[in-house]
Amino acid sequence: MKRIKYIFLCTLMIALLPLITAAHPQPRKTVSHKTDKPIITGADQTGLYLNYLKGKNVGMVVNQTSIIGKNKTASPDSLLKLGIAIKKIFGPEHGFRGNASNGAAVGNDVDVKTGIPVISLYGSKHYKPTIDDLKGIDFMIFDIQDVGVRFYTYISTLHYVMEGCAENNIELMILDRPNPNGTIIDGPILDSAYKSFVGMHPIPISHGMTIAEYAQMINGEGWLKNHVQCKLKIIRLANYTHAAAYVLPVNPSPNLNTNQSILLYPSTCLFEGTTFSLGRGTMLPFVQVGHPLLKGKYSFVFTPVSIAGMSEDPPQKNQVCYGIDLKNYSTAALKKNGQINLSWLIDLYKIFPDKAHFFNAYFIKLAGTEELRKQIEAGKSETEIRQSWAAGLSKYKATRRKYLLYP
Repeated sequence: MKRIKYIFLCTLMIALLPLITAAHPQPRKTVSHKTDKPIITGADQTGLYLNYLKGKNVGMVVNQTSIIGKNKTASPDSLLKLGIAIKKIFGPEHGFRGNASNGAAVGNDVDVKTGIPVISLYGSKHYKPTIDDLKGIDFMIFDIQDVGVRFYTYISTLHYVMEGCAENNIELMILDRPNPNGTIIDGPILDSAYKSFVGMHPIPISHGMTIAEYAQMINGEGWLKNHVQCKLKIIRLANYTHAAAYVLPVNPSPNLNTNQSILLYPSTCLFEGTTFSLGRGTMLPFVQVGHPLLKGKYSFVFTPVSIAGMSEDPPQKNQVCYGIDLKNYSTAALKKNGQINLSWLIDLYKIFPDKAHFFNAYFIKLAGTEELRKQIEAGKSETEIRQSWAAGLSKYKATRRKYLLYP
């Protein structure tokens, strides 16, 4: 009898289980994209692409950030040792070895270590590889660390390399690398009237994509000349999300020489379009902002000087500058909110005694629109300025989602 009662009660509980669950729903499990596994770059996953390169004459678009392994061996050197036929190297702004100052024209050369010809894609308006440059090349690799900002010219070099490859029927492999500013999608959308090498596409200041995702957008949105399409082969990152913290193992350019400068760059680089010093000519560029005319308003001081290979003729050279020190500024809020800091620009304009000479002609190219300057001069609040970006950013984010490779 006891056994029959036990079976009856068990059967009853099973029958009532759905009703009990409905009355007392369990917490819904959320999917987490966090991982304790280390991020592995595309270049480091040689097993995914070595066989694909064998038997091909390869050109590489690389610089000092193009490394493989814990020993930070230059990727051309590593691939040569692995039997890959590297025929030509193409260098972006700052050169193949990354030691040329910002904006400095870089000429063609021969790599001393390997004897491979080095073709500059940042010299005498030579941004795009020509037919002669690509002669003898049947496959290209793009392996450069980006920082996720529109006016950082490596994505402009990517555009022209894709265009040259597409026009010459050459496949392009992209060895993807993380975006250290991957959560920040902010700023005005570029107005095509102000298109330049520091702003080629209708995107915000901080675009929130990796270099491979961005290449897919260039193709997908038809931004190449005559809407040609570049055949891409992408070696994806492992264990990466856009929210992942990533400290670059190599400085991406001479003046982005600290992790703090890289994280502040989307915000402070706008001061390049003013008469202010943003620390070029010091060992803390993009981490301090100041001007001689702010004497008495700030106690923090620094003096820009000429530094070979970094900033040989910096703004306010040899002048004592007074301003703000961002060395210990917490960048966590920028990452969390997904926004650049606009308040520094607005606040410094308000207190600057010579407003007619605050901005220079370069500001419009950096901002990508003339509206931001007009808004600041008109005394618009940060909230009002951000509201004017909202529609453009919303449209861009919808477009961006189509090309994402990572959560």
